[in-house]
Amino acid sequence: MANPLKQLAGETAIYGFSSILARVLNFLFVPIYTRTLTQVQYGVVTEFMAYIAILQVVLVLGLETGCFRFANKEGEDPRKVYSGALLTVFGLNLAFLAAMVVFSDPISAALGYAGYKRLIWYVAGILFSDSLTAILFAKLRQEHKAVKFAILKTVKILTETGANLVLFFVWPAQPDFTYPIFAILVSCVLCLALFIPDLLRLRPVWDGGVVRRLLAYSLPLMIAALPGVANDFLDRVLFRYFDTSSEAWRATLGVYQAAVKLAVIMNLFIQMFRYAAEPFFFQRAKDKNSKELYAVVMEWFTAFCGLVLLGVVGYIDVISLFLGRDFRVGVDVVPVMLLSYMILGMLFNVSMWYKLSGRTNMAIWITLAGLAVTAVVNVVWMPRYSYWASAFGHLASYLTMFILSAWLGSKYYPIPYKWKRIGGIFLLMGAVYAGLWLSFGHVGSLWLRLGVNTVLIGLYGGAALLLLRHRPVNSNTQ
Repeated sequence: MANPLKQLAGETAIYGFSSILARVLNFLFVPIYTRTLTQVQYGVVTEFMAYIAILQVVLVLGLETGCFRFANKEGEDPRKVYSGALLTVFGLNLAFLAAMVVFSDPISAALGYAGYKRLIWYVAGILFSDSLTAILFAKLRQEHKAVKFAILKTVKILTETGANLVLFFVWPAQPDFTYPIFAILVSCVLCLALFIPDLLRLRPVWDGGVVRRLLAYSLPLMIAALPGVANDFLDRVLFRYFDTSSEAWRATLGVYQAAVKLAVIMNLFIQMFRYAAEPFFFQRAKDKNSKELYAVVMEWFTAFCGLVLLGVVGYIDVISLFLGRDFRVGVDVVPVMLLSYMILGMLFNVSMWYKLSGRTNMAIWITLAGLAVTAVVNVVWMPRYSYWASAFGHLASYLTMFILSAWLGSKYYPIPYKWKRIGGIFLLMGAVYAGLWLSFGHVGSLWLRLGVNTVLIGLYGGAALLLLRHRPVNSNTQ
């Protein structure tokens, strides 16, 4: 392809369709959740979603990235690579599922949800199905089957949406915190069933040598990703122990999670980008000017994230109306979370160096440093500042990991990032953000304020284009 950025942008758009749909529908359910469930019930949903996110990392063993690495490696058989990964994940998750079913009573009682052992079953079923489909979705990404990927993801999303609608509006019982989690289970099981034809075509075979090589590469990534995802969700777990009001910690957690949902647009773009960018970076690694290409991607990514951040902040008066009235007290943390997620996306870019160079063990120390920062900020300041400590804990942690990764990358796998240009984007963002802040304080009319903010955001977009347009990309290969 003459311009590799077009390939990346095109696949990002296709992957983004399902991601956009998922995030949009998830976002559209926020008004339902925050008007139907109490703050405490929504806090329970948030707590269990944190457990699912952390356990998913363990149960996939980092094999998604390992498959990308070895399926593109000369001398490796892609069929054996994906077969080995799939069979390994199946065995581990089957054992986990059995253990959760057998010990569901004591686990639910220990968490303070005696009588709700079905929640443990739901979580185990979600993890079993999602872990298997994670490998199968990785295979579609590696084969550039973005359209099929998007279709299957869309079916899964619509199934979850339909199940939620039935449970909340058709089912005769009073809605409770088990409904959103059960809806996810239904969608995950259906998605796994839709992959049966792919499994039959793959005809999995076991090759112990391939599996050992896969695990040697992937396990350090899993170990590194574990503190990474724990870093993302640790604050949700710590509310139980350190929130300012121990009796009402679930309610505070519900308010915080509802506010974080308003930062969904930033997470949406980052997820879209990651789906397309990870296999893209690996496949371009042999290009003569690949490092120059990675640097340009970083600049455009940063500029677009800035546009997303300013857009959400500029229209926060309207966006916040999606939340139920009782949940709007946490909206002030949204800008902090948007910036945190932006730094997280930039971290993904600068952390590709250890994946491309095979130094995956370095990821462990980087993410452990970030987890330590998150733990310290939340343990020290959550008792006094509640969810504000959580928000700034994310920002401090992601920034720490970003700085460490960029510094280590400059030593072991130098990429010519134009830091002055990226700094210019941040200065431009800061100037426009100051203008938005002034408009909130001095423009009384909502419609006039939205108009002023629109102009300011447009000025940012135009200035960012002028800043970046003179950066050509040459994709000549060796």
